Amino acid sequence: MAVNEKDVEAIVKQILSSMGSVAPAAAPSAGGAVPSKVRVAMLTEIGKMVVKEFPMPEVGDDDLLVKVEGCGICGTDVHEYKRDPFSLIPVALGHEGTGEIVKMGKNVKLDSAGKPVKVGDKIVTCMIFKDDPKITMFDLNKKNVGGADVYGLLPDDDVHANGWFADYILVRGGLGSTFFNVSDLDLDSRILIEPCAVLIHAVERAKSTGILKFNSRVVVQGCGPIGLICVAVLKTLGVQNIITVDGNPARLEFSKRLGATDTVNFKDYDGAEGMAKGIEEKWGGNLADFAFQCTGSPAGHSNIYKFIRNGGGLCELGFFINGGDATINPHFDICSKEITTVGSWVYTLRDYATTFDFLKGAKDIGLPIKELITDKYTLDQVDEAFQKAASMTGLKIAVVNK
Repeated sequence: MAVNEKDVEAIVKQILSSMGSVAPAAAPSAGGAVPSKVRVAMLTEIGKMVVKEFPMPEVGDDDLLVKVEGCGICGTDVHEYKRDPFSLIPVALGHEGTGEIVKMGKNVKLDSAGKPVKVGDKIVTCMIFKDDPKITMFDLNKKNVGGADVYGLLPDDDVHANGWFADYILVRGGLGSTFFNVSDLDLDSRILIEPCAVLIHAVERAKSTGILKFNSRVVVQGCGPIGLICVAVLKTLGVQNIITVDGNPARLEFSKRLGATDTVNFKDYDGAEGMAKGIEEKWGGNLADFAFQCTGSPAGHSNIYKFIRNGGGLCELGFFINGGDATINPHFDICSKEITTVGSWVYTLRDYATTFDFLKGAKDIGLPIKELITDKYTLDQVDEAFQKAASMTGLKIAVVNK
């Protein structure tokens, strides 16, 4: 069929004109429809979590919309629930969360470690560097989360979807958010990433003293989730001699399954001096080369020095909030024994990335790390979940979406 040149020219002009008026491409999204509302668990007053509905936030060019799969309840969440020490009420809590990307802005290509991301990938968030958004994980051996924010501890705003106790969370690139693609880990492992990163950081701080070695005798005081994870990290690194100290027989027994070689129930001894003698007996007259204080108790901090040999080391990581003053004798506890002490508070981005390999390593040597999650609740049961966590009758309590 003959083609008229004028007709072709007209068609080309029409196509070019229509191309200029095409709207920008929408952010890639999952096959399922995203609802118009987001359900968020808000701490509305001390001791009260309420699930509220808000308009689903818009996804900007640098943002991610994540469908929440689960989130652990941290001791910090419980502190906020019981007395609001950070003065954040009303606040969307939850920073031990993970979920699936369902929509993403056009500028989002890589996670904070340079790994490609796409709709359908599983992620966790880490720090928010709102004052230093260009910082990367490779700059962060010297800067921990103390210089940043985290999702789940942000002041409420018009977005509302700021915490992981929700059915969706908006990860905002404009805030300097960091996140990691963890699609190769199962849900329970992903829920445990944040608390495990706390211990990766603490053990790295301990190693900086030069005292913690493969054959070190190590005391871990406190067998809550933090202390138990500490045992697992030490065992995964090859430390062979670990004594745990706690007053709960079931937790002490579980610590053995995670790598402890012996235990001390403080209820069986008369004060710190008695506990120290108990430790010496178990190690043939020796005290600890290194100790980790994980309780958050000022009395626990006061006691821990008695368990450490002359020239030994201590990592104090139990105080994530102001827990009060501890009483020590600087001469007997520190100076005359020449104790090397390091403090540890939360983690760095690099520690977060290291944690992924720790979880895989712990699994490879058969540590039942995922059994730390003892109770699971739905989002509608979030207040009940917080009451359970506050009762300290479980270990890691999680809110999991179906």
